[in-house]
Amino acid sequence: MANNATGLIRIVKAAGYSWQGLRAAWQYEAAFRQEAIAALIAIAVACWLDVDTVSRVLMIGAVVLVVIVEILNSAIESVVDRIGQEHHPLAGRAKDMGSAAVLLSILLAVFVWIALLWSHLR
Repeated sequence: MANNATGLIRIVKAAGYSWQGLRAAWQYEAAFRQEAIAALIAIAVACWLDVDTVSRVLMIGAVVLVVIVEILNSAIESVVDRIGQEHHPLAGRAKDMGSAAVLLSILLAVFVWIALLWSHLR
């Protein structure tokens, strides 16, 4: 299933595939919806806060990273589920590792926000 598109056509097609991925994540993944809404709220708060540009970019980047990792985790889970619903240790490990990646990205975002707000409020 090779894609022979080049140049601008390839970019337009890639953007369409990306949009389809975002729509699928929103439609089928509750965790993505929750994290996307939390990210939008956090981005609004980061824009409202009186912090320097670097802090604002770090705060927004940290929450966007959570959404990115959640999309990757959902993709892993979809592929594993496509292969089969029966329990297999490797399938469980793949899903657990994806979940761990989401957890670590959330912890990183929380740490970034706390550190930047702490330094700003001191």
